[in-house]
Amino acid sequence: MDETEFWEIVDRAREAAGGDPEEHADLLVERLTQLDPESVVDFARHFESRFNRAYRWDVWGAADLMLGGAGDDAFDFFRCWLIGQGRHVFESAVHDPDTLADMGDSFDPEVDGDAEDLGYAADEAYEQLTGVRLPDLGLPDQPAEPEGVYIDFENTAAVAERFPRLWERFG
Repeated sequence: MDETEFWEIVDRAREAAGGDPEEHADLLVERLTQLDPESVVDFARHFESRFNRAYRWDVWGAADLMLGGAGDDAFDFFRCWLIGQGRHVFESAVHDPDTLADMGDSFDPEVDGDAEDLGYAADEAYEQLTGVRLPDLGLPDQPAEPEGVYIDFENTAAVAERFPRLWERFG
């Protein structure tokens, strides 16, 4: 599975789910179980590599602002949600998290941003297909600390300066 196929699967499931994160995860599992096990492993590798790529202080700062606070678990679930939003949103946010302000009023902190189940979709699909757990993906571990420059989430002036557009909406 190449990167384009990965994003097509993510996009089709999201569009069919109509914005419901739980339905998105269910549809993703359903679509993945239509593939062969090795393709599911490939999908998991693509997902995990993007999950690790988004492990950045600036992405965490955006999540913290958009969600009204984001600890370790909330940030993990936010990164799953971010991947679920598709290639354009993901790539834009990793490059400049303030672009998440472009989502306008479509982001609801009570519903969006928490897509933990998306992170387990490949695991669930693989287990349904094979009866065993997803094997080790052979990817490097997530870094011990997020990439980039640390942001003190409690320093409102620094957060407002770093994320002016998100601050206007969520600050």
